[in-house]
Amino acid sequence: MKTRSATSILVVTFGFLMFNAFGQNNAAATLAIKNKTLIVFFDGLRPDYITSEQMPNLYAFRQKSSVGKHHHSVFPTVTRVNSASYATGAYPGTHGILGNAVYFPEVNKNKSTGTSHNDLSKVIAAISEPLLSAVTLGEVLQTAGERMMVFSSGTTGQAFLQNHKISGGAIINPSLILPDSFKAQVLADLGEVSTEGLKNQNRHKWVTDALLKYSLDNKAPLVSAIWFSDPDGAAHEHGIGSDEAVNAIKFVDAQFGRILEAIESRGLKEKYNIIISTDHGFVTHVGKEELSDFLIKEGLKKDKESDDVILAEGSVYVKDHDPDKIEKIVTALHEQEWVGAIFTKARSEKSLKGWVEGTFSFEAAHFNHKRAGDILVAPNWNDEKNNKGFAGTDFSTGVAGHGGSSPYEIHIELMAAGPDFKKLKDTDLPTSNVDIAPTILGIYGLPVPPQMDGRVISELLNKPGESAGKMVQETLVSEVKYPWGVYRLTLYISVLGKYRYFTFSKTERR
Repeated sequence: MKTRSATSILVVTFGFLMFNAFGQNNAAATLAIKNKTLIVFFDGLRPDYITSEQMPNLYAFRQKSSVGKHHHSVFPTVTRVNSASYATGAYPGTHGILGNAVYFPEVNKNKSTGTSHNDLSKVIAAISEPLLSAVTLGEVLQTAGERMMVFSSGTTGQAFLQNHKISGGAIINPSLILPDSFKAQVLADLGEVSTEGLKNQNRHKWVTDALLKYSLDNKAPLVSAIWFSDPDGAAHEHGIGSDEAVNAIKFVDAQFGRILEAIESRGLKEKYNIIISTDHGFVTHVGKEELSDFLIKEGLKKDKESDDVILAEGSVYVKDHDPDKIEKIVTALHEQEWVGAIFTKARSEKSLKGWVEGTFSFEAAHFNHKRAGDILVAPNWNDEKNNKGFAGTDFSTGVAGHGGSSPYEIHIELMAAGPDFKKLKDTDLPTSNVDIAPTILGIYGLPVPPQMDGRVISELLNKPGESAGKMVQETLVSEVKYPWGVYRLTLYISVLGKYRYFTFSKTERR
């Protein structure tokens, strides 16, 4: 792979404080850049899936790439949190999408709201503030006179959150095509998704066809993203390492192979940067109790429809923020072996300790948003292997999944190759999905908005940048004693200057 040749690049400088006031007319002429960037997400991709047998195309790509060996999913490790986080370069405490379900009392006072496109449309209509309290990569590109296109075979919410304002580009998903005016052309060009064979495979092929049609030529958008919803879907239903999951892994890898082949055959190899990531890892589930059922059984919530305590996945909203009720819930949860890390609001501004003994603060988990509840709960986990030999088990219900704070869910892999990236320059420094958008802006000399929490991964770029510095590992401990024993929570944090990466948590009872 050749390094990028010298190119004259017009760098447009913006004042950060004026960022949101810019219109496209105020931006300089379209950037004179020859290279484009493609982001590829494989939903639920564990690093140990990437073998020459299961994923020959991605495995081969890895051998020729620069790799982020200490790459992080954003906690909570669910899809909509991470799609919004990569799109905004920000944590949920900044952008405000706190889970695959979020409590918006303006929409429903008695329960959380999902994050499908239809649900999010209702939220947008109901609230008086922006859906995302952060600027997206798509918006920055539009300001500079450029476009971003999103291709997704997964949920409409995941696709929508990647570029929710469309920003001069488009979203192409089998169940959602935006802008509406583009739908007729897409269906005329590609037809409907086939109904023969396996549904998910048909969706993966269809969005790959769309990418090949609209985003791999000299007139393509500056940035494109394709998100394959497997191996997540198959592993949720059938388990990690199941035949169905392995087949799904092989199929999405084959679609990635089609993309690489098209880039090569169209003479675009020296004009495209490719960034590979995923939203989260995966663990086997062995849990037998739901959080809501436990709270009802313990008399801490009246019933499933009551508004005294409202749940949005692991987020717990207590009516009137009753401190006695909050402490009672935390105390009850601390004793349960299936409960892992617990977070509450900070005991003082910016403190990493939660105000309830034995908890850490939302600040420690980058979760401190005004939409946050009173308690955030993650399931406990261990290193046990499933019947296919894959380590990592937690106490959520179901077959397999994600959302917790184990290393198996947070530790993912980053790959990058192309004319703007160094060749075979692996980094052991911490990186995260929040760093993807700032890095792309760094490639094109565009300013990183102040709302973005991530950094430019300058150590992987050909363009000279500031030194990333040295990583420091921090271990934070919070514990509380009870008549039954001690609850001890440990957080492992990787620190790189002002950037703090939540690596995983560990819970012990003795």
